Amino acid sequence: MREFAIEWRDDDVRAVLDRVAATRLPQVPVSGWDAGCDPAFLERFRAHWLGAYDWRAALADLNRYPQFIAEVDGLDIHFLHVRGESEGRRPLLLTHGWPGSHYEFFAVIEELAFPSRFGGKPDDAFDLVIPSLPGYAYSGKPAAPIGPRGTAKLWNTLMTEVLGYPHYLAQGGDWGSIVTSFLGADHAGPVRGIHLNMLPFRSPLPPEDEAGKQWLAAGAQTGILYSGYSHLQMTKPNPLAFMAAGNPLGQAAWILERFHDWADLGGREVDEVFGMDHLITNAMLYVMPESFASSLYYYYGFAREGLAALATTRCDTPTAYAAFPGDALMAPPPRNFAERMYNITRWTPMPRGGHFAAMEQPRLFLDDVRAWGREIWP
Repeated sequence: MREFAIEWRDDDVRAVLDRVAATRLPQVPVSGWDAGCDPAFLERFRAHWLGAYDWRAALADLNRYPQFIAEVDGLDIHFLHVRGESEGRRPLLLTHGWPGSHYEFFAVIEELAFPSRFGGKPDDAFDLVIPSLPGYAYSGKPAAPIGPRGTAKLWNTLMTEVLGYPHYLAQGGDWGSIVTSFLGADHAGPVRGIHLNMLPFRSPLPPEDEAGKQWLAAGAQTGILYSGYSHLQMTKPNPLAFMAAGNPLGQAAWILERFHDWADLGGREVDEVFGMDHLITNAMLYVMPESFASSLYYYYGFAREGLAALATTRCDTPTAYAAFPGDALMAPPPRNFAERMYNITRWTPMPRGGHFAAMEQPRLFLDDVRAWGREIWP
């Protein structure tokens, strides 16, 4: 394990910005977001990236917390390790998804680790471990595709052998929810409890009540509207990797569409919810380490691990679920349906918020994780 800091050289950033400026966008017959990334928004995004984005300030922010690289089962894993005022008593592993990054959690890190600085109780503090998924940001690019179940094994090794935590808690959304679910299912000894804001394990038997049937039908329609990208990335990622190579604006467009479609916008533009600078910094974590292509293959690895495992694996580890109602990709299921596959011990209906919970609603996310922590590890 070695200390690490992100470095962006002036020449490398200038080369990226030059490509952003030089990209010629095609004339498209559909405006708005119905056919994918809105061309007018993308032009505004480009203008901000070129004219207003302070990449040096973003870099300083990314290096605000202690970071490390550790070799885990032959693969370099990048992670933040924020030792909170709990002094190692309650380690919490936070796992991001796609097209996010470890940067998803920056709005909640300080309060989770040092609650007394914000008027809270030191007993509520966590030690935080926030890794980048294999192939993402500054984690190593696997020689062969890896998926979430394999990642869960890596994470358990990171927590127990590299960092020396005999027991820990885990939280995740999107890919992080699948990794965390497999942590609970496959590594129940060291994992005391998990907290999810998406429930990926799903019973193969359909719901029996009307509410469940309506939820299942709505989810099928959502899959048609919003999951085309995943079918491509699971089956034929090479052409997308080739097309996106050397095209940071194209990569950003592919990423921005997910933030727009899956968030609880409430009539707002996507940059009003996340902030234009935050969206650009997240994109830079794909562009600067050239991890856009390697992130695509995580889907390919998932497909080869076996999609059926989501319908055949039960997680008996105590599970908390934060049900954010505006998650367009995977809306909260009925509790009785979720309980077929999870040992649900806490269920929190949220008043608002979507797929990117820690970014969209950091206060709701933080309060629920903190309350769960009191229950599961007082």
